[in-house]
Amino acid sequence: MAVTAGLICCAAVGVGFYGNSETNDGVFQLLYALDHANQTLTGIDSLVASTTLQMQGELEQHLARLNELLASRGDYVQTLKFTQQLASSIALQLQGLPAWRGVSAELTELSGQVAYVEYYRWLAYLLFFILVLTVCLLACLGLAKHSRCLLVMVLCCGLLMLVLSWASMAVDTAAAVVSGAGGEGRAAWGISDVPLSPQGTSDFCVAPDKFIMNQTDDEISTEVVHYYLYCDQSLSSPFQQALTVFQRSLTTMQIQIQGLIQYALPLFPTAEKDLLGVQQLLNSSETSLHQLTALLDCRGLHKVSWGLAGDQLWGSPCGATSAVLPVSHQDYLDGLIGICYDGVEGLLYLGLFSLLAAAAFSTVICAAPRAWKQLAGRDRDYDDMDEEDPFNPQARRIAAHRPARGQLRSFCSYSSSLGSQSSLHPPAQTVSNAPVSEYMNQAVLFGGNPRYENVPLIGRGSPPPTYSPSMRATYLAVTDEHVRSRGDFPA
Repeated sequence: MAVTAGLICCAAVGVGFYGNSETNDGVFQLLYALDHANQTLTGIDSLVASTTLQMQGELEQHLARLNELLASRGDYVQTLKFTQQLASSIALQLQGLPAWRGVSAELTELSGQVAYVEYYRWLAYLLFFILVLTVCLLACLGLAKHSRCLLVMVLCCGLLMLVLSWASMAVDTAAAVVSGAGGEGRAAWGISDVPLSPQGTSDFCVAPDKFIMNQTDDEISTEVVHYYLYCDQSLSSPFQQALTVFQRSLTTMQIQIQGLIQYALPLFPTAEKDLLGVQQLLNSSETSLHQLTALLDCRGLHKVSWGLAGDQLWGSPCGATSAVLPVSHQDYLDGLIGICYDGVEGLLYLGLFSLLAAAAFSTVICAAPRAWKQLAGRDRDYDDMDEEDPFNPQARRIAAHRPARGQLRSFCSYSSSLGSQSSLHPPAQTVSNAPVSEYMNQAVLFGGNPRYENVPLIGRGSPPPTYSPSMRATYLAVTDEHVRSRGDFPA
């Protein structure tokens, strides 16, 4: 069971790493799409603002000075008034285009928040994977070492990991089914003011076109939604009229100013600076018109990324694009694929990781009591053994580790029993000057037969190699009497 739990744990961590990486890639793909869309919105807003400022500010100043310089010629003054009317018409058409300054700020804030949350989500899962591997390693180590302390620790950590695994499973399921475009996704595409519906990521990914139409039917005209959603060539752009008026008015103004330069400039040389200034402004406005037309035209931006046709994206007839923002279809598809493909796929793998981790830790929790019983039974077997048995495996292990101490056990125990007698050892000359017969008499008391090999031991106050309690008492009495008779050490 321990091997099975370890294999399941390793497989779970591998799946989790892959899912975490896929989710991170999907989120950063979404962030890239948001940043690029934000740049597009900023560019559109900048073009509209700069062109409006030119038509209402700088151009009016040049025309006012030209009216003063050409006041003597009524036909030239009429031309200037007509040019002023065309400039006002252009400014009016530009005001009809949406300004996205506020939406751009919201996108910037949203991108920062998503990046912040994703960083800590990725880091939290990474730490979770490391913790899972650590607990599995402790479980294997505890079973290999037969350590009860490690088993208790693994059991507690396993319960905690089991709870975290199921919690992670719940969070992943909620993120894949409930959240997503219903909240942040809607704000990302400029529809945060639309009332929130109970739909979530599943509805958004299965049918993004219907989802956007349902979310924007009260705020955005159906014509604009269909144009950017399907981008059919048979449908005219809702901005086509404004752009056409802009282009025709600009062309007419250029013709009028070119005529003034050709006919009025020889008569009024002082008007050259203002006439050339008006011509330069008109040329700059023409460049802005072409850029604005390219940004607003879906046919120039209706590109399919990742090798997918528009009708291959989760059953959508043309994928999906922003129904409110004039951003590229490429950006929207990148964000959609990041959420619905990489993001959801990563969440599914993370959910599989949670299931495998829960199974692994359930196995560990079930195996821990069984291992505890085996360790307890083995300890009881050791307790039943006789410690004095020389064939006891535990005694043999102790003897193998401490061979020298076993040989000195009788001498050390006897020396400790003497207590203060260790301070009464006779001097060295006593050993050399004592008669041999005295040592022989002491040897007879202990063994009955004189043993010359015991003479050094007796002279040093040490017991013979083998003795009984009665022999020890006799030896102590003889030794004390011998010491008193010689008077070497007072009592």
